Amino acid sequence: MNLVLYHFCPDTLNLYGDRGNVISIKKRCEWRGINLEIKEIKNPDDADSQGCDIFMIGGGSDREQAIATNRLTPLVNEIKAWIEDGVSGLTICGGYQFLGDYYQTKSGTKIKGMGILPFYTISGDTRLMTNLLVESEQFGQVVGFENHGGRTYHDFPTLGKVIVGYGNNQESGEEGLHYCNLIGTYLHGPILPKNPKIADYLIEKAYERKTGKKLEPLDDKMENDANRSVWKQFRYSERKEYKNEG
Repeated sequence: MNLVLYHFCPDTLNLYGDRGNVISIKKRCEWRGINLEIKEIKNPDDADSQGCDIFMIGGGSDREQAIATNRLTPLVNEIKAWIEDGVSGLTICGGYQFLGDYYQTKSGTKIKGMGILPFYTISGDTRLMTNLLVESEQFGQVVGFENHGGRTYHDFPTLGKVIVGYGNNQESGEEGLHYCNLIGTYLHGPILPKNPKIADYLIEKAYERKTGKKLEPLDDKMENDANRSVWKQFRYSERKEYKNEG
């Protein structure tokens, strides 16, 4: 059994240990006897007509986001079609913002996004940098770390409610985006090793879409212990804002 994962722009959108999410998906597939083929998509020609089963877009600075947008704009229609067709997707920070219409910098300049989904991000005066704990109806207690200047605004379902930290912005109390089988999030860390339910959601949706079969569970004691340890440690910590140094 083979699944194909497209890792978009790993040479530019690669902050905060994002490659660790790819490694996590690969290992969890291997433990189940599923072969995961990873294709690095740096230019439109790297993607083939058959598409992928899972895709991942990591974080990057404003400059890297602009470079990635210019590179991959020819794939907008394909990525839209994949999302609507139920392809699993994980997009982190800049990769999450990258799917929207634009990112507005502190100077007011609008950096064009891929325009795949109708939402936008505006840079704030302070940087949102703290541990981020999220209570998710679907995934339970979700843990990670956030470090972003952008405030993202949309009307889509979210990953969950913020318990500690900020998430999408400073007003909504919500974190991330969950549309079809696409997850957008500000959770770094990387997110998947300490949140195995999210990792398996991405794999399971891809596996079911391709085979019609359910995914076999794994023994996640170590991963769940790590999750609970982080949750317990930071559950009652105070929110802190850090000046945005640019």
